Amino acid sequence: MSIYAKLQALNIELPPVAAPAAAYVPFVQTGKLVFLSGHIAKKDGKVWVGQFGRNISTEEGKLAARAVAVDLMGTLHAAVGDLNKIKRIVKVMSLVNSTGDFTEQHLVTNGASELLGEVFGAERGAHARSAFGVAQIPLGACVEIELIAEVE
Repeated sequence: MSIYAKLQALNIELPPVAAPAAAYVPFVQTGKLVFLSGHIAKKDGKVWVGQFGRNISTEEGKLAARAVAVDLMGTLHAAVGDLNKIKRIVKVMSLVNSTGDFTEQHLVTNGASELLGEVFGAERGAHARSAFGVAQIPLGACVEIELIAEVE
């Protein structure tokens, strides 16, 4: 099944690439690797604001990370023209806006990792990953995720 058929089956429509909010570009390709800039969580078109351990739950965070993964796939599509050309999702780095005593950053990030695995399949979607707790993310977003992918 093609990547687009999987997205359609999951009722996911890829968004267009968002305009950068500062001095950077949304993606850079060098050789067969595509590096995507960090994408912040959005809900209903607005920044998904919150801090884990204070006013947002881990389960809600998984949904936020999943939403970021959808945005990342939209940018990846713009970068390579066809998601079926992705050989592998190589690395995901997740920044989770959290209090000092919150320790479930890895569970929040699963929202993105699980969707990438579902869309790209067990082999192409399996990736290395880091999940960090940070004191703040731009605009108060609850999650920011960046991605590296390999193109065939």
